[in-house]
Amino acid sequence: MLTRRHFIVTTAAMFSTPIVPAVTGGAAASPSNWSSWDAQVTPAYYDPAISNPWGLNPRFLPRLVETNRNLTSGDIHVDAVARYLYHIQPNGTAMRYGVAIGRGNLYEPGTYTINRKAKWPSWTPTANMIQREPEIYAKFAGGQPPGPDNALGSRALYLYVGSRDTYLRIHGTPLPRSIGSRASSGCVRMVMPHINGLYEFVDIGATAILYPGEESLTARS
Repeated sequence: MLTRRHFIVTTAAMFSTPIVPAVTGGAAASPSNWSSWDAQVTPAYYDPAISNPWGLNPRFLPRLVETNRNLTSGDIHVDAVARYLYHIQPNGTAMRYGVAIGRGNLYEPGTYTINRKAKWPSWTPTANMIQREPEIYAKFAGGQPPGPDNALGSRALYLYVGSRDTYLRIHGTPLPRSIGSRASSGCVRMVMPHINGLYEFVDIGATAILYPGEESLTARS
């Protein structure tokens, strides 16, 4: 049974050192654009602990927290109730980030494997998204090219079950004010500079556990 209470112990010190976005690696976008796009979405003098031009609740800024030490280093845990993503570290700690999750029943709790990563990816809405909200998604049926306005933002982690792509992603968003809410069509959204920092430390093959949202969690409490 998935519960969210077994792995978080207490909040520890906030990071005070900037996490510098990387600009190398495989992706759909041309590497010649990555540096300028990263600069465009990253605040001047960016410090993940305090930079907040998006007006987020301060609790959604990156923090280092203590964890249950038997968790697997490198795994990701998403607390859908508190709207936190935890990236487990090897020393009994985790980096915690604020996220947005899927609206209503579009959020799909479960255990997934990260089988692909991409910097500045392109994006195409699924057929279900277009059918459900054609006024929003039909214009992107042919795909949306990479860039700061792309729905997947600056980085994306692709969630699989076995060899099957679930079309769920952990990704950056051009709508950072949605962090802390239920806003997406199922994916987990992050502020772009935050996922830029996380991205380099996530390995292909890592596990991502998405815990239930409010209704499911209340039923198990």
